[in-house]
Amino acid sequence: MTSTQGLRVVPTLTPPRAFDAACRMVVDYLARVVPLDAWAVTRVTDGHQTMLVTADSGYGLAPGLSTPWSSSMCQYMVAGSAPRIVPDTREVPDLERIASEAAAQGMEVGTYVGTPIVTGDGALFGTVIGMNRAPVDPALVAQEPLLDLLSSLLSSVLEADTAAVDSARALERAVSDAETDALTGLLNRRGWERWLAREDERFRRFGDPASVVVLDLDGLKTVNDTEGHDAGDRHLRHCAAVLRSTIRGTDPLARLGGDEFALVAQVGVDDAHHLVERLREALDAAGVPCSIGAAAFTVAGGFPGACAEADALMYTDKRARRRGGRAVPGPRPEPPSLPTA
Repeated sequence: MTSTQGLRVVPTLTPPRAFDAACRMVVDYLARVVPLDAWAVTRVTDGHQTMLVTADSGYGLAPGLSTPWSSSMCQYMVAGSAPRIVPDTREVPDLERIASEAAAQGMEVGTYVGTPIVTGDGALFGTVIGMNRAPVDPALVAQEPLLDLLSSLLSSVLEADTAAVDSARALERAVSDAETDALTGLLNRRGWERWLAREDERFRRFGDPASVVVLDLDGLKTVNDTEGHDAGDRHLRHCAAVLRSTIRGTDPLARLGGDEFALVAQVGVDDAHHLVERLREALDAAGVPCSIGAAAFTVAGGFPGACAEADALMYTDKRARRRGGRAVPGPRPEPPSLPTA
């Protein structure tokens, strides 16, 4: 028997398909080894920098908090105009300016640390970031190799996790008959709810942008009452075809029952707003007008929160359309915000 006595067992960084677990381990490790007031892994998308995982003892940072990328210190680090480790932000003009703006809002940033996390094709995914209220010893710059090593490891885990998720999604798209609406060929309510439950954790893990769009076909009852249910079925199939032709093939589209449809657009808030306008124009032009509501997925609320908000906005739109007007199809909210990062 081989003895393991005296051997040091080193745990692996993370099991496959666990980018969020790797992020948690990295920020916790940095908080122990380089004890600043806050460490975080962030996602940069749709013009914002959003906290995915945090280890915070001085700022109150939490997953889901967001700041515009244009007011983030990380933009200068990514562009190469600021160092990755800045023990005293007063020594870098761009960072000093942002620190001054943050201080005016009660958030002191005396030290900044940041390094990018990139995708497999070299695009920016997000950052590892550290902050401290007061400037620290300049010797902190000696930690740059460690910082770069950890961000490279996260990039590798991200690539593996993303590939695994893509493969799983491709497999899952071959849905069973039990999850398909027989009339339209779209997902039925069961398939829709399974997709949301399955994808909620994945979207939270990566901080991917997404918006839920809920639609209710106007006038179906009138068609059924005046032309018969066969005409009503054709009306529903026509609506489904228009929706399918207007969205991307990878975005899930469902008939939830009756005259209600729903989809998830894997885009940010602004692009989702434009999509809703395209949907409305296409549906109106095809003679299948719908009341529409849209809401953004957030790390905090997940798909349950987005679905509830989109559904409420759809009914607001329907009431406005009955009065002869049109409600805004969905809010264009900023995510929960922090002064700067």
